Amino acid sequence: MSEEKEKKETSQKESEKIEEKKEEVKKKKPEYEAIMNIYTSYNNTLVHVTDMCGQTIAKITGGMVTKHDRLKANPTIGMFIAKRVAEQVKDLGIKSFYVRIRAKTGNPSAGPGANAIIKSLTREGFKIINILDTTRVPRGGPKKKGGRRGRRP
Repeated sequence: MSEEKEKKETSQKESEKIEEKKEEVKKKKPEYEAIMNIYTSYNNTLVHVTDMCGQTIAKITGGMVTKHDRLKANPTIGMFIAKRVAEQVKDLGIKSFYVRIRAKTGNPSAGPGANAIIKSLTREGFKIINILDTTRVPRGGPKKKGGRRGRRP
C-alpha cells in the first residue's frame, strides 16, 4: 500500500515538473516595447506608434474611425482608435508602451481623447511604462494680431 502511494506521489511530482517546464517555454515569447505618440487637439486625435528606433508600426487618426468631423476628438472615438492600435500591435509581440502626449502649441492641456486612449490600452492588457507631456511652449514668436490696444468688439 505504501509503495503504491509513493509511486502516485512521485508521478504527481513529475507531472507537475513537466507542466512547469511547459509554462517556462510559453513564457519565453519575446516581449517588445514601443513608443506611442498621441497628438490631441480639440478637433482631432492622432496616434502614431513607432518602434524604439523610430520606424512606424501603426498610424491611426480620428478621421479613419469616424466620418463625423465633430466627433474626431471625442473620448469614445479615442477608445476605438486604441482598439485598432491594439489589433495591429499585438501581432508583433509588443506588450508595453512609452507614451508621449502632445497638445496644440500653447494649449494648457491635451484634448479629450488622450486619457481615453491610455485607459483603454491598459484594459487591453498593455503595460504603460512612462507618460510624457511633450506639448510645445511658445517663447515670444511673431507679433499677435490685434494692434496696440488689442482686439476690440
